[in-house]
Amino acid sequence: MWGDFALNPKELPPLVWAYVGDAVFEVYVRLYLVEQGLVKMDKLHSKASSLVNAGAQAEFLHQLEEWLTIEEKDIVRRGRNTKSHVPKNVGVSEYRLSTGFEALLGYLFLCGEKKRLCEIIAYLVSRKECEIR
Repeated sequence: MWGDFALNPKELPPLVWAYVGDAVFEVYVRLYLVEQGLVKMDKLHSKASSLVNAGAQAEFLHQLEEWLTIEEKDIVRRGRNTKSHVPKNVGVSEYRLSTGFEALLGYLFLCGEKKRLCEIIAYLVSRKECEIR
């Protein structure tokens, strides 16, 4: 089921990749926090919110830039440059970067690239680990 889709991910709009990527990242972060032993809801919500927001995702993308393949950089660029509604509580640049980040995660998920997806997310979350505890 996970990643076994009849649609060709390359034919989907970048905002669809970002839509899926947002959900994938949210689930991964929540599972990671529970695995770290956090069980109090207020702590879980607070820590998850600090990782799953436009600012954190834009920062994550900056940390990944040198680590991405040419194809992955293209996916990020397409997601970043897609026109979408920007919420009032975040800057345009930050929001576009976070959309590029989410597009990459969604694209990898939809293509069934689970190993690469997990490598990227584990790398990023582990860099934030000192802030999580």
